[in-house]
Amino acid sequence: MSDISTEDFGGWFSPEDLATVRRRMPILYVDAIPVRVDADGVIQQVALLLRTPREGGISRALVSGRVMYHELVRDALARHLDKDLGPMALPRLPVSLVPFTVAEYFPTPGITAYHDPRQHAVSLAYIVPIDGDCQPQQDALDIGWFSPEEVVSPMVQAEMVAGHGALVRTALATTGRLI
Repeated sequence: MSDISTEDFGGWFSPEDLATVRRRMPILYVDAIPVRVDADGVIQQVALLLRTPREGGISRALVSGRVMYHELVRDALARHLDKDLGPMALPRLPVSLVPFTVAEYFPTPGITAYHDPRQHAVSLAYIVPIDGDCQPQQDALDIGWFSPEEVVSPMVQAEMVAGHGALVRTALATTGRLI
């Protein structure tokens, strides 16, 4: 990770300032789809976080979060993977930072498959192989591993938030697995 701290540039926004910025401009995010792969690089399992979203209830989600000011995209990806999966997850960050897709989240439902009622956000989405042991961290209650067939099933897709189900289907389609 970068040696430059966000505190060096005045830290992050206060909740009030962030709410104002979210109403006025898109925010950059990263989405990570943690996977287990076989020796040939074929996806065998996909990890989903079990969370309690702001709206209440329980849902499944991907590793996701903002890119902070003066933070490299690679560092943001590593930070969010560590924050949600734990320090022993041992993610293999992609050599190339070209995402498999760019997801545009809108506060208005139906513009794209991705929805975030708080803001317009643009997210760079990555498939990240995980070699280590994952333990839920921060606001994650659990981490579930699903086969590609299970993760696209109607039951699991219905548990996912903000269009993350569509993002998983897109990720699997880019690898030739499932649609």
